[in-house]
Amino acid sequence: MFLTDEQKAILNGSKGETMAKVLKTLVMYGETFGAEKLVPVTSEYNHLVTSFGLKMMGPVFELMQKLIDAGAISQQKFSVDPRPLDKNVPANFLQNLIFNKFMYSRQDAYEEQLKKLGLMDEDAFSCACYLDQMGNKPKMGDVLSWAESSAVVYANSVLGARCNRNSGIMDIMGSIAGYVPFFGLLTDEGRKATWVVKVECKKKPEAQLLGSAIGMKVMEDVPYIMGMEKWLGTELDDAACAYLKDFGAATASNGAVGLYHIANLTPEAKAQGESLIAEGAKVYVIDDKELERVKNEYPVIWKDKDAKPKLCFVGCPHMSMQQLIDWTVNVENGLKASGKSKVQIPTVFTTAPAVKKEFEKTEYAARLAATGVILSYICPLMYMNNPLAGKMPVITCSNKLRTYTTARFYTETEILEKITKGGN
Repeated sequence: MFLTDEQKAILNGSKGETMAKVLKTLVMYGETFGAEKLVPVTSEYNHLVTSFGLKMMGPVFELMQKLIDAGAISQQKFSVDPRPLDKNVPANFLQNLIFNKFMYSRQDAYEEQLKKLGLMDEDAFSCACYLDQMGNKPKMGDVLSWAESSAVVYANSVLGARCNRNSGIMDIMGSIAGYVPFFGLLTDEGRKATWVVKVECKKKPEAQLLGSAIGMKVMEDVPYIMGMEKWLGTELDDAACAYLKDFGAATASNGAVGLYHIANLTPEAKAQGESLIAEGAKVYVIDDKELERVKNEYPVIWKDKDAKPKLCFVGCPHMSMQQLIDWTVNVENGLKASGKSKVQIPTVFTTAPAVKKEFEKTEYAARLAATGVILSYICPLMYMNNPLAGKMPVITCSNKLRTYTTARFYTETEILEKITKGGN
C-alpha cells in the first residue's frame, strides 16, 4: 500500500505506540481488500455501531480504555447505535434481571467511555443517525468511516456519501486516524451496478419485502432498480426517504447490500443514469407473485406457530417523524373501525431520541399514548437478544429484526390489523 510521508511517520511511532497500532490496523484491513492507499475521512461526524454495554464485550471495553488513556480519541464527534434498555418497554422480573445483571451490566460504564472518545451528546443513540433531528447527515461525496449496515446503505444510496460496510471497531479506528482504506464503495468502479432489477408490481411493493427480495438475490452486489417512479416519484421527499430507509435496511440485512441506485431518484442515478450499470449486469424481475413467494418462504421459528403474539415492534431501523405521525393516525383509525380503544397486543414504536423529543411536542404524542402504544428509543434487536425475550411470540414489520431474531414478519397492513383487532 502506498502511504504518504505523514502516514509513514505515524506508522513509525511519531504520534505514539497506540496511534501506530491504529494506523497499522487500517493498513492491514485495506491490504486484505486490495486497497492501494488510505484516503481522508471528510464527513463532519462519524457513527459507531457498538452502543451496548454487553458483559461479554470485555475486550472492546479494554481496547476503548487503552485508546482513551493514550489520548487516541476520535477526530470527529460521533453518534452510535440505539441503547439496549428502556424501563418503559414491557419486560417481566426475570427478563429484567437478565437485561441488567447478565447482559447489559456495563452499559453505564461503556457510555462514559463513549463520551470520552467523542460522543456527540446524550441523544446521539440511533441506527438512523441521518434523520434531520439527529444532526448527523453526511453530504454528497463525503468519505465516511461507519459500520452500522442500515446507516451505511442509506448514506451511500440516498445521500451519495461514500462508505464501505466496515465492521464494528474499524469505524472508530478510521475516525481516530482520520483515514480509511480506498477500495470497494469508495471507488467509482465499485459503485457500478452489477444487477439490474426491474420492478413490475401492480401495487406499491412493501419496502421491507422488496428490499428483502433484492438483498437475497444480489447479496453484496450493487443493484440498479427500475420501475419505482410511479410510487416514489423523482424527488427525495420525506415519504420517499422513509421508504428507502426501510427498503435499504432490508437489502443490507437480508443480503449484504451497501449501495443501491434507484432510477431517476437517488442522486447518482439522477446524475449518471444507466451509465452506472456495469457491462454484463445480471437482470432480476420482481412482480407481486415474486414478493409473495419471498414472504411465504420466511421461516417461522416460534415453538408454537399458532401462538398469540405477546409483543409487537415497529421501528427497526428507527421511525422518522412522518412515520410516527402516519402510524398514529392509522392506529387510531384501525381501533375506531374495530370498536376498540387500545391496541390488543402490547406494541412498541421505536425512534431516535431527538425525534422522540420533537414528536412529544406535537398533538400526536398524546394521541399515540391514548392508543396504548409505547414510544421508545431502544434497539428492538438488543431487546430480543435476551434469551427469555427470544422465546416470546413477537411480531414485527421489520425484515432486519426478523432476520436477526425470532420475531415473525408481517406486512405493515397485517401488523396494523393484528394490533387493532387482536387475535393470532
